[in-house]
Amino acid sequence: MSNYLVAALYKFVRLPDYEALQAPIAEICNENNVKGTLLLAAEGINGTIAGPEAGLRKVLAYLGNIPAFKGLVHKESWAEKEPFLRMKVRLKKEIVTMGVEGIDPNKVVGTYVKPEDWNALISDPDTILVDTRNDYEVAIGTFKGAVDPKTKSFREFPAWAEENKDLLKKPKIAMFCTGGIRCEKSTAYMKEQGYEEVYHLEGGILKYLEEIPEDKSLWEGDCFVFDERVSVRHGLEEGDYHMCRACRRPVSEEEMAMPEFVEGVSCPYCHEETTEEQKERFAERQRQIMLSKKRGEKHIGITRPRLEKADAEQAVKE
Repeated sequence: MSNYLVAALYKFVRLPDYEALQAPIAEICNENNVKGTLLLAAEGINGTIAGPEAGLRKVLAYLGNIPAFKGLVHKESWAEKEPFLRMKVRLKKEIVTMGVEGIDPNKVVGTYVKPEDWNALISDPDTILVDTRNDYEVAIGTFKGAVDPKTKSFREFPAWAEENKDLLKKPKIAMFCTGGIRCEKSTAYMKEQGYEEVYHLEGGILKYLEEIPEDKSLWEGDCFVFDERVSVRHGLEEGDYHMCRACRRPVSEEEMAMPEFVEGVSCPYCHEETTEEQKERFAERQRQIMLSKKRGEKHIGITRPRLEKADAEQAVKE
C-alpha cells in the first residue's frame, strides 16, 4: 500500500512579497508532517512536497487560499516510502533557473498541448521534438524521436538553442520536461527569439504518463524524478532505478553490479569525477547512515550535491 501522497506544483505569478511567505508556509508544512522542497521567488512558486494524505491536503488548501496562488494546480502521485527527508522553503532569484533576464512566462509562452493531443503533434513530420531536461534525466527515458540537447543544467539551454538554429528550422517546435515548468521558460525564450509555432506538453511527462495508456504511448523508458522514488513509469508507478548518493544520478541494477559502484560513495558516472578525499568523506557518511539504521534512527545529514545544484523542476522536483 502507498502511504505517502506526492504533489508537484508550480505557478508563475508576480510575487513581490515572497520573502514574507517563507516562514508561514514552512510552519504549516511542519505542522502536518509534510516534507520536500518549495522555492519562492518574485516570479512565483515551484516544488514538490509529500506526506500523509490528510496533512498534504491541508497544506495544498493553505497554499490555494493565498490570493496570489489562486488556481494553483498540482500533479499527484503516490509513494510507498517517504520521498523526502526534510522540509525546505527556499528563497530564490528564479523558481527555475535559466539565467536569462526578462523571460516572463506571464507575458509570452508557447502553446499548451494536452497529453491526449501530444502524440499527433510529435508525429507530424513538420515538428521537431526537443527534450529540455538534463542529460542524466534523458538517459533513462524520453519520447521517441526527441532531440537531446545534452545539457548539464537548464542554464545551458539558451546557448544550445543559439548554436542549433539550423536544427530548429522546422515549422513547429515541441518541447517537454518533467512537470512543465522548464518548458514554460524554454518556450517563452524561443518565442522571444522569434520562433512562431512553439508548443509544450501541458503538465509535463508526469501528466502524460498518468493519462496515456502504455499501449498508446510514445514514451520510452522511465521518467527521472527528484525524490527518493528516483523514477516513475506509466501510471506513475515507481520505477526500478536506484540513486547514487554521491552524485544523485539514477543507476540501474546492472550498473550497481559494476566495480565503480560503491554504495554511498560512487557510481559508474561519478567515479572519475570525485577525489579520493571526497570518496573517503562519502564512505564515512555511508557508515554513519548504516549505524543509524541499525539503531532504528533516520539519518538526515545526507549531502546531496546534484540535488542542491539541480534546476528547480527539480526541486520539483520537476
